Amino acid sequence: MGAYRDDEGKPDVLQCVREAEGKIAATNFLGRFAGIQALSGTGESRLFAEFQKRFYPDSRIHLPVPTWSNHHNIWRDAHVPQSTFHYYHPDSKGLNLVALMDDVKGCDASILLDPTPTIDSEKNAIANQNSIRGFEVIDQIKAEVDKICGGPVVSCADILAVVARDSVVALGGPSWKVPLGRRDSTTASRTQANLDLPAPFMDLPALVNNFKNQGLNQNDLVALSGGHTIGFAQCFTFRNRIYNATNIDPAFAKQRQATCPLIGGNTTLAPLDPTPAVFDTAYFDNLVKQRGLLISDQALFNGGSTDNLVKTYSSYPQAFSKDFAESMIKMGNIKPLSGNQGQIRVNCRAVNY
Repeated sequence: MGAYRDDEGKPDVLQCVREAEGKIAATNFLGRFAGIQALSGTGESRLFAEFQKRFYPDSRIHLPVPTWSNHHNIWRDAHVPQSTFHYYHPDSKGLNLVALMDDVKGCDASILLDPTPTIDSEKNAIANQNSIRGFEVIDQIKAEVDKICGGPVVSCADILAVVARDSVVALGGPSWKVPLGRRDSTTASRTQANLDLPAPFMDLPALVNNFKNQGLNQNDLVALSGGHTIGFAQCFTFRNRIYNATNIDPAFAKQRQATCPLIGGNTTLAPLDPTPAVFDTAYFDNLVKQRGLLISDQALFNGGSTDNLVKTYSSYPQAFSKDFAESMIKMGNIKPLSGNQGQIRVNCRAVNY
């Protein structure tokens, strides 16, 4: 899509394009190949986005970084999920193969990378700002592990996976065997984090689709959302719900309004359930009573397809513990880097150079 021009402004077809066209023309696609002419690359992108949404509704578009700024808007308006990948090396003005491979990633400790001129830190993603904490704890664990191992042998990604398990156990939750062998990414993408992280304002269809894009199903959605049995949320993430929702217990709404005013106090914290430092099923008990703090919490129990599982977890803690452990293993296995991919970072906050 689009066109290149020479120094005189005349269209210039790249040799690689000519060769690709020749191969297509010489191949018998039995009617499976077609072309269409549109006005400019933007017009073709728009047509393709609509085609993709209509005929491949469960697919996503992978957009390069950098790309034209309107490309994100085109696929967003077509309601097609987006992913990004880096390919350009500004120093060599060539292909950045390492970054390209790293962007096909999942559980790779990219969240730990601090911002630099070349790292667009995921710590600055909308869902993570003033929210995600504890990086200094990971630093301390990494230092102790490397001391025992005699150097950087265990990846930051594996440390994160084990810490997640051990934190749950320490707060009274289940244990599970953590598969190891992950390697660390050499890139981060705030844009990708903004696209992939579920927002606190999502309804059930959006949540289901968000998890589906990561290879997770409805059971995983409900089980992993149960992680909200631990922790707090900022006022701005639940303000709209406590002042405007109709599927909320009035007494609970009033209680939360006392510390989260209509104006101001955006970063004031409220517990996600009554026992924010204990891993239990109080989160699901709250949902049944219409006391979910976030819109995305209560969406799990609002007359939809996940209601029965919420009731099950509320009544049977062992069922929740079992499913949570299984879903954590499944989530931890989302596209990990292994083999020669990525690296084992010396400092979890920075790429090895």
